[in-house]
Amino acid sequence: MIVVTAPTGHIGTHLLDRLLAHREPVRVIARDPARLPAPVRDRVEVVQGSHRDTDVVDRAFAGADAVFWLMPAEPAASSIYQTYVGDSIPAAEAIVARQVPRVVVVSALGRGTQLYAGHASASWAMDDLLRSTGAHVRALANPTFMDNVARQVVSLADHGALTGTLPGDQKAPTVATADIAATAATLLADHTWTGQDTVNLLGPEDLSLNDQAAILTEVLGTPVRYERTDRRAYKQDLLGYGMSEAIAQGLIDMDTAKEHGLDTAVSRMPENTTPTTFRQWATDVVKPAVDARSDR
Repeated sequence: MIVVTAPTGHIGTHLLDRLLAHREPVRVIARDPARLPAPVRDRVEVVQGSHRDTDVVDRAFAGADAVFWLMPAEPAASSIYQTYVGDSIPAAEAIVARQVPRVVVVSALGRGTQLYAGHASASWAMDDLLRSTGAHVRALANPTFMDNVARQVVSLADHGALTGTLPGDQKAPTVATADIAATAATLLADHTWTGQDTVNLLGPEDLSLNDQAAILTEVLGTPVRYERTDRRAYKQDLLGYGMSEAIAQGLIDMDTAKEHGLDTAVSRMPENTTPTTFRQWATDVVKPAVDARSDR
């Protein structure tokens, strides 16, 4: 039995498709099971509730051979460490109590850089908590998700602008969430690996935001430029969306750490290079979304 948390997110959706193709028995923890596509819902066991809840996690982990652990930040959390580490304590306790042998956890690049990196730093502490259970653990260490660009469909379609707070010429890796899911699925379906380790996922190329804008220009067939925004203004926007001071500042701290090399400390090698290019991802994901908005 494989247990999947956050099954309706970008990674979880891709992951379920792959696991079900392997015909693995799957159990999911879902706040709202109705958000699962009907064909998926009919083929998985659902434990309804939050994976921050002790009773929910304990029930879900019973008889589990492997757990996929993804902890999204709670937007209103009062502490960046509470939302990753504190909220993962029920999982650690259930892993021990239910003797779960293997855990695959979504994490971040940059461990060992001695940079404080907000959300990334808290995710490393979460990894350490899960490792402390004695289970076999693989932490999937990721750079910025390509999929974050999809949040800017309106800006791309209406204004031809890709925005961010990093220098436009700074090159760094990015990764597609589908590739994270593919790696997770392989690990979850394999009942032979042992020990505790980090699996870096770098994507196939380092690109700057100026590079991304140039690729989007070619893919969309309309000019796209990169516009660098002020971090203080960005933080105010985050607070305006309802984020707490701690969660908003955690994003700013992570962004600042990325400017200082958080995502570039690991060398790209065949074993940590995922296949999806930014161009292919933009063609498959961004272009249809922009075209649909343009046709409105």
